[in-house]
Amino acid sequence: MVSDDSFKNWRFIIFISVLAIIMIASSHSADKKVYEIVRLKNEVKEMRSAFVDGRSKLMRLKMESAVIRKMKEKGLSPSVIPPKKIKVKSRK
Repeated sequence: MVSDDSFKNWRFIIFISVLAIIMIASSHSADKKVYEIVRLKNEVKEMRSAFVDGRSKLMRLKMESAVIRKMKEKGLSPSVIPPKKIKVKSRK
């Protein structure tokens, strides 16, 4: 016959085994989240780098010398006569 003490021991062993399985699953879940966080941080760094690169290209394209160069290719040149300010007076 199996004594009551051995049944209590088996219950305790099964309880400890279930706790170990839960702990292992939790550890794997935490590792997945850590890897996902690292991947997303790297993606953010790459996107920030691309943004800064695009912004610097835009600044170079907006420079007056770059605009003049592009317009010369199309046969346009900057005006020698300075612009005049137009003032509009409202009638009230």
